[in-house]
Amino acid sequence: MSFPPFFCGLPFTGRQAGKKLKWLLANGEIRQLLADVYVDTETPDSPELRASAAELLRPADGIACGQFAAWLHGIDTTALGPKPPRAQWTREAADVVQVRGVPVISPIATGVELAMHLPRPFALSAVDALLRSGKADRWAIRAASAQYEGQRGIKQANEILRYADRRAESPGESWLRLRLIDAGFGTPDLQVRVNGPTREYRLDLGYPEPVDGVRLGLEYDSDRWHSGDRVQVRDEERRIGLKALGWHIIPVRRTDLWGSYPALELAVGSFLCQWPRLPRRW
Repeated sequence: MSFPPFFCGLPFTGRQAGKKLKWLLANGEIRQLLADVYVDTETPDSPELRASAAELLRPADGIACGQFAAWLHGIDTTALGPKPPRAQWTREAADVVQVRGVPVISPIATGVELAMHLPRPFALSAVDALLRSGKADRWAIRAASAQYEGQRGIKQANEILRYADRRAESPGESWLRLRLIDAGFGTPDLQVRVNGPTREYRLDLGYPEPVDGVRLGLEYDSDRWHSGDRVQVRDEERRIGLKALGWHIIPVRRTDLWGSYPALELAVGSFLCQWPRLPRRW
């Protein structure tokens, strides 16, 4: 089946696709960008593509806000799956920028909204990602948050903005850091460098204060990069090397963060000789 020329490489609505929409989706010819906006599967994601998709839905005087604004700024806000974002618009915003011609609340305002309204772990990972992108500074976001005093979610935002750190390199690292803070262990160091005789190691998180001469490091092992047998053998060899340098490493998987049993808090508390603060908050 030939693909209509005006669809190729450009986003389009379900109405434009007409009766062909279900067939195209079922056969993997197109993918969904937004609610009722689609594009050819061969078209790579880009800021221009996202802006073009937004324009198809933008109401008169509409300004993109919330998670939708984060998406247009190139920031992932869930990291748990490819579910398309929901278009969110406002007509009242003091801090507005243009993203490929689309009016969007600024990265700073976006950071405040994410910190206020997303669930806590996603709020932290999204703000961390925003800071890592270099599009906003934590101190600027904290200063801007003063304008939202009294609004729903500002208490959470103030907490998230205290913890946010651009050095977190993945959502999993952000979630792990929040679990440790919530448990009362204090804020760990990020991207800890450990020098060995033949190589340098870098740990996702660590508590460098020794306990009986041994330091604690934690590493988030994502399912995507740490699932194969060969990779797991390499990870175990790495932990053995770090043990020889005086580091005890606790590997953490997604199930350790999102399961209901507080095994992570108990393991960290056992090493640090501290009772974790329980029950866990999420």
